[in-house]
Amino acid sequence: MITLGVILLVIGLVASISILWTIGIVLVAIGIVLWILGSVGHAVGGRRHYW
Repeated sequence: MITLGVILLVIGLVASISILWTIGIVLVAIGIVLWILGSVGHAVGGRRHYW
């Protein structure tokens, strides 16, 4: 999810498409939150870790 967010951020920046930039920021933020929750041991979506 973090990778997809970064890709959308880059595409949005290069193509000057603000909606891609916004979606990219949201995906990166959600990915980081899930990563942190998974790394501290909380089950995320039924999994003990989140890649």
